[in-house]
Amino acid sequence: MSVPGHPTQTHTGVREILEGLAKQAGISLSGAKIRRSSSRFCLGVEHGDYNGTELFGVGTDRFIWMAFRPNGTNRLRLFSGNFPKDGLIDVALDEIPEPGSAPDSWCRFPLGVAWQLKRSGFALTQGMDAVLYGDIPGGGMSRSASLTLNLLISLAEVNSINLAPDNNEMRIVDLAQAVENDYIGSPCGNLDQIMILFAREGMGTHYNPANRSIRHVPLGEGAVDFRIISLDTGTMRPGLEKSTYKIRHAECREMVGLCHQPFGINTLGEVRTEELYRSILAKFIASHPHLCDRLTYIYHAQQRFAQMLDAWTKGDVATVGSIFRADGISLRDDYQISGKELETMCDIVRTIPGVLGERMLGGGDKGASGALILPEAEEALRKAVATAYTRSHPDFADSYAVHSCRMVDGITLLPGWE
Repeated sequence: MSVPGHPTQTHTGVREILEGLAKQAGISLSGAKIRRSSSRFCLGVEHGDYNGTELFGVGTDRFIWMAFRPNGTNRLRLFSGNFPKDGLIDVALDEIPEPGSAPDSWCRFPLGVAWQLKRSGFALTQGMDAVLYGDIPGGGMSRSASLTLNLLISLAEVNSINLAPDNNEMRIVDLAQAVENDYIGSPCGNLDQIMILFAREGMGTHYNPANRSIRHVPLGEGAVDFRIISLDTGTMRPGLEKSTYKIRHAECREMVGLCHQPFGINTLGEVRTEELYRSILAKFIASHPHLCDRLTYIYHAQQRFAQMLDAWTKGDVATVGSIFRADGISLRDDYQISGKELETMCDIVRTIPGVLGERMLGGGDKGASGALILPEAEEALRKAVATAYTRSHPDFADSYAVHSCRMVDGITLLPGWE
């Protein structure tokens, strides 16, 4: 069965697709529920989570849908419509492989979720049957975090586990991040998990690491209508553990190590004043110019962050877009985390009237770029990409995609089957 490429599905359509996948896998959906987890679109600070900066973003309507039910056994049985060649995952809860020993496929995620729950002291006594499919682009909109959160919350529900005692939902973020860090081997931060778990329709999510607080920020009154665009390059990005992301993560740790004693900082996000920034550059620009470039991006992105958040609350979408563009140029030139296909997309859409801002998304190298545009620019954008991107990168002429997204809730439980 082929998974539909169109990103927006009706509930009836979703049920039919999941029913078809369940039939293919030999799984019953009697009594099953559907949990939907979104993608995310980061407005700032991209790569700020592991550098200790504030974060802001929205949930977007590219989803993973999972039909799940307790199966009355001690086994996990899961089937993905996106990876049908992997077949049915079928493993006993007391035989979960240790990190590094699971097959190198999507099965690492459900196995990692089960492993992390058990590692955290939760008893898994109830197995789960599930079928899944998604339409989140493969790089830049947090497909792995969406999948991990969906699996984590659903397996906990099946086992009557309260993941957020005292309503501390950041515990869920920590568990989901630990799955990727400690089982998958991805050095991801917590941006993706936060922006999906806490996403609310029509609002942005502001995270302050100083007190781990979440604030939902509505777009200011009088804001012009706009579109959130994902420009999927058609390229497949390897996991973060195999990408430039891992190198940048290590470089930032190295810079913190150099600065810790002479300047008393523990994260690059603590460099907030011009005086401190200039002092660090003066000391290290000759010996470690590339590390100073990484700091330059983080420092200036934080200055822009405050302006962006103020513009959002005022409904000044044009300024939000211009800051998004400035971030992208610095990610390309100072953080050097982008890729040629990502930048081709940005170069193309930057020329179109009504495109307010554009940049690469997510971990870098491959995957998707993004843009904020006025509605009247969408047709011209699609035509320009269809012409210029396929000419520049003919190998991806049949796999690139342009998605027009809206802001949505991050985690939603939908009606299932009796």
